[in-house]
Amino acid sequence: MNIEDLRIIAFDLDDTLAESKSALEPGVGRVLSRLLEQLEVCIISGGRFEQFEAQVLDHLPADTGLSRLHLMPTCGTRYLRFMDDGWRQVYAHDLTDGQKVRAIKALESSARALGLWESGEKVRGDRIEDRGSQITFSALGQEALVAEKKAWDPDGSRREALRAAVAELLPDLEVRAGGSTSIDVTARGIDKAYGMRRLAEQTGIGLDDMLFVGDRLMPGGNDYPVAAMGVATHAVTGPADTVAYLENLITTLEER
Repeated sequence: MNIEDLRIIAFDLDDTLAESKSALEPGVGRVLSRLLEQLEVCIISGGRFEQFEAQVLDHLPADTGLSRLHLMPTCGTRYLRFMDDGWRQVYAHDLTDGQKVRAIKALESSARALGLWESGEKVRGDRIEDRGSQITFSALGQEALVAEKKAWDPDGSRREALRAAVAELLPDLEVRAGGSTSIDVTARGIDKAYGMRRLAEQTGIGLDDMLFVGDRLMPGGNDYPVAAMGVATHAVTGPADTVAYLENLITTLEER
């Protein structure tokens, strides 16, 4: 895209801005703070707002301006802005209680049937989490170590088998592979493309003037729907790659 037209840049969180479920490294925080001086910035992820706080907000430089920061937890089914010295929820679109019960039952029964319900000593934190608009299954728990998660399903075959089994039980809901050990269940049509469309509606900024940065932009990846809808994208391999890309981008923005 033409850099002169760029008005907002959106980021995936895990394995793009930070390692999975981990805090921002100081270098990432500094470069995000600099970027916010130039552009509107959005972070869109399957995680809850509390995850955004623990991974991102608590690790930005103290003087970071937050008025240009847009947060979209659970793939944009929730939207928050910094107003009146605090984070305010602009909207939330949650699953019904009945949908949540069915999703939790399908995730557990399918994981057990496939031998993917790990023994308790291997699990750190919640295995199934109600995020309001999303139910998330994490095979090793929400607090599993990054190395453990990467080793659990390196080729994605376990997640795909579980995703397919759960999807068969929940034909009216969306079932997607999320992070390195997780499966997300949402209402139909909820993915990061949905979030980007809602971002355009909320900001009045056209999709042609947006750029999305993520680590899973290939077909089947949870960032791929953004690329498929035609939004300009940039693929990264991890937080260090993101920092290198943004340092070059910020230099260009400062010169325009």
